Amino acid sequence: MTAANTKDAAPKSKTKRGVHGAKKKIPRMDTAFLIIVLVLLAYGIIMVFSASYPAALEKTGNSLHFISQHILFVLAGIAAMIFISYIDYHVYQRFAFIIFGVAFLLLILVLIPGIGKELNNARRWIYIGPINFQPSEIMKFGVIVLFAHLISHYQKKMGTFKYGVAPYMICLITIAGLMMLEPHLSGTILIFGIGCIMMYIGGTKLRYFLVIGGVAGLGVAGVVMLKGVNYIADRLQFWLNPFADVNDKTWQTVQSLVAIGSGGLFGRGIGASRQKYLWLPEAYNDFIFAVICEELGLIGALLVITLFVLLAVRGFSIASKATDKFGFMLGVGIIVQICLQAFFNIAVVTNFVPNTGISLPFFSYGGTAIMMQLGEMGILLSISRFAKIEKP
Repeated sequence: MTAANTKDAAPKSKTKRGVHGAKKKIPRMDTAFLIIVLVLLAYGIIMVFSASYPAALEKTGNSLHFISQHILFVLAGIAAMIFISYIDYHVYQRFAFIIFGVAFLLLILVLIPGIGKELNNARRWIYIGPINFQPSEIMKFGVIVLFAHLISHYQKKMGTFKYGVAPYMICLITIAGLMMLEPHLSGTILIFGIGCIMMYIGGTKLRYFLVIGGVAGLGVAGVVMLKGVNYIADRLQFWLNPFADVNDKTWQTVQSLVAIGSGGLFGRGIGASRQKYLWLPEAYNDFIFAVICEELGLIGALLVITLFVLLAVRGFSIASKATDKFGFMLGVGIIVQICLQAFFNIAVVTNFVPNTGISLPFFSYGGTAIMMQLGEMGILLSISRFAKIEKP
């Protein structure tokens, strides 16, 4: 071999060693999706501060009490999101049943006196020292990861009742039964909606949803029997005409509509809401969208909706790039959860649907909810990193 040939051969050998010896670099996350999430969080922090300081001052004597806690939860959530984005999302498939099992156990524990804490006639919270959380928030993710696993496993059989309907309905009905004991109607509806949409996208035939509709109808009939026809009739009347008899059950809805109507096109101005001064209950939580409408008007409200639309579009784009069914369904389930919850919250605040009590993702004050939401955003960022990496 000549000297020239030796020189030519050396780089080839070096390249080969580099390919086999070097570690694979972790791909970059989807920056556009991350920016949308951060903008939502920044918008939410501003509005939580504006909406919460009157209630914080009245309840604790410190107007910064709620916003300071909220910022801590957001910072912890962002750290968790970035950390989770480096974890290959395929790991959740291996632990799908364990994740669901833990969430299911927590749903049982919250019903036990001494473990679950009752607030406003509902037992939805578990307190462990200074930490408190709602098991229903964990169950949302439990359902998403389990359904994504089952759909990916039985993807060629999703057109049958045995594999495309039965296991999912057993899960949803059991969860609904436990959550109605809390009771937690909004959480039940949301989880049922997430599950059904994932089933449909996963391949469940449309005709089977007639069966699901029948089961849901039986559930409604059961609620009517438990609560009584007069109770249901009153609730419907309160919803259809909340101004007819302003009382304890319609007060929150009425004050929300007053806030929205007061905002006009451009709003009263940031910080200038009147309804947040203890007129509107949960102004910094479930009904923060009403304060946004009052302070920033229709423009501010449309900005919120636009951000969620952008999040959905980018999120579905990330999910669609997954080369495996599990990654696709996991991403779809997470985006469906966030957007469906945002839709229900806005619908409740505007009295488009009856008041059931549901938070607005990234905006409402809260610890468990926003940490779980940001953790799920981390999983979507993980899908954007690892979706096209072939598994060994």
